[in-house]
Amino acid sequence: MRVLISGSSGFIGSPLVRHLRASGHTVTRLVRSTSTGEDSSITWDPERGEINTADLGGFDAAIHLGGENMANRRWSQAQKDRIHNSRIDSARILTEALLASPNPPSIFICASASGYYGDRGDEVLTEESEPGTDFLSGSTVAWERATDGIASAGVRVCNLRFGLVLGASGGVLQRLLPIFRLGLGGRLSSGRQYTSWISRRDVVRAIDHVMVNGSISGPVNVSSPVPVTNSEFTSALAKAVRRPALFIVPRLALRIMQGEVTDAVLSSVRMQPSILTNSGFEFDHPDIASALAWALNDR
Repeated sequence: MRVLISGSSGFIGSPLVRHLRASGHTVTRLVRSTSTGEDSSITWDPERGEINTADLGGFDAAIHLGGENMANRRWSQAQKDRIHNSRIDSARILTEALLASPNPPSIFICASASGYYGDRGDEVLTEESEPGTDFLSGSTVAWERATDGIASAGVRVCNLRFGLVLGASGGVLQRLLPIFRLGLGGRLSSGRQYTSWISRRDVVRAIDHVMVNGSISGPVNVSSPVPVTNSEFTSALAKAVRRPALFIVPRLALRIMQGEVTDAVLSSVRMQPSILTNSGFEFDHPDIASALAWALNDR
């Protein structure tokens, strides 16, 4: 297939490009500045809404991984606006440009997030579960709805609700590993909140699986079939780095350090990847121990 990817230099995008090319697909990067070297690329400016529709024709698939990271900084109103607008506007601009191009793709894959569900305690969440009611839930719902236009035009659309992606070279593990390797790790607040997670290798494989499987459309939970509580996660990480995990970070301390982001960090999301498993996808790392053992050597 001929595949267009935005966010191709990111934590997920970089290994995805390598994987797809190794699988025989032709990949073109959608980038903000002119690429150098042998990479095929097309430039765009999503903040200004600038993209040349004539360049977008003839792709079999388009994968959009762009959007502001929700936990990069404290949530001022300006940061909330950046999170909301960068995700929604970029998806809308890209889908409109693809539809206006000669020969639009047959599938559009757009990043989404487990934040769709909000804080749900022990409830098991499938793709059919209702969204939450907090800021992140509302923003994620709007993010997915930004693809309604291209779906209405007959393009197969998949909204990938990513869980916590595990890989040592980025994401949450890049921040946690130095702390845990010093023996300073521990659970957050009660530790009873569920974390839906997935290894970066399985994320890449899942995207490829969704892309080539014509029976899959709509929301897709991209997470392991075995979510864990925060206590189980921190214990497994401490064991993986052979250090104790004796500390407890109280909610109040997190609130002082991170502000409103704390509510998202401590949300309990117990997702089940029903669409993936029912379509025959097999996880390389279905349990947290095997995922962390792999992730510690992921580069």
